[in-house]
Amino acid sequence: MRNKMLLSGLMAVIAVLIFAFIQKDNNEISEGNNDPANKSGIQFISSDWSKALAEAKKQHKLIFLDAYASWCGPCKLLKKKTFPDKSVGDFFNANYINIAIDMEKGEGPLLSEKFEVSAYPTLIIADADGNIVTYTRGYITPKQLIEFGEYGIKHKK
Repeated sequence: MRNKMLLSGLMAVIAVLIFAFIQKDNNEISEGNNDPANKSGIQFISSDWSKALAEAKKQHKLIFLDAYASWCGPCKLLKKKTFPDKSVGDFFNANYINIAIDMEKGEGPLLSEKFEVSAYPTLIIADADGNIVTYTRGYITPKQLIEFGEYGIKHKK
C-alpha cells in the first residue's frame, strides 16, 4: 500500500514538472527583450553576432550572449522572470552588449560549436574579439545574473 502511494505521488510530481516545461506559453521565446516600450529589462540587439562584436569594439564593452533553444523550459523562465528585472536591465544595459541567439537556427549552430554549448540555456560573457571570458548554464535568478555579470567584468582580459 505504501509503495502504491509513493509511486502515485512520484508520478504526480513528474507530471507537474513535465507540464511546467512543455506547456506552450503565449510569450514564446523571441530574440530577447527588443520592445522599445519596455525599458526595464535587458535590451538585446538583433541576433547578429558580427553586429554584437562590432558594437562591443566600438563601445569598449563585453558581450553578454544568451544561448538558448526555443523548446527549452529554463530558457523561457529566464526570458519571463530574470531578463525583464529592472536591476538586471540597468546593470547589463550599462555594461554589456546584449544578444540572444537561438542556437538551433541561423548562425546559432556555428556559434554553438565555437562555444561548445552542450546545455540550454548557456549564458556567455565574451570579449570584443569573441573569446569567452566566462559562462554559466541553466536558470539563474536576477541577483545571480548580476553577480555573474560582475564576475565577467572583474575577469575581463
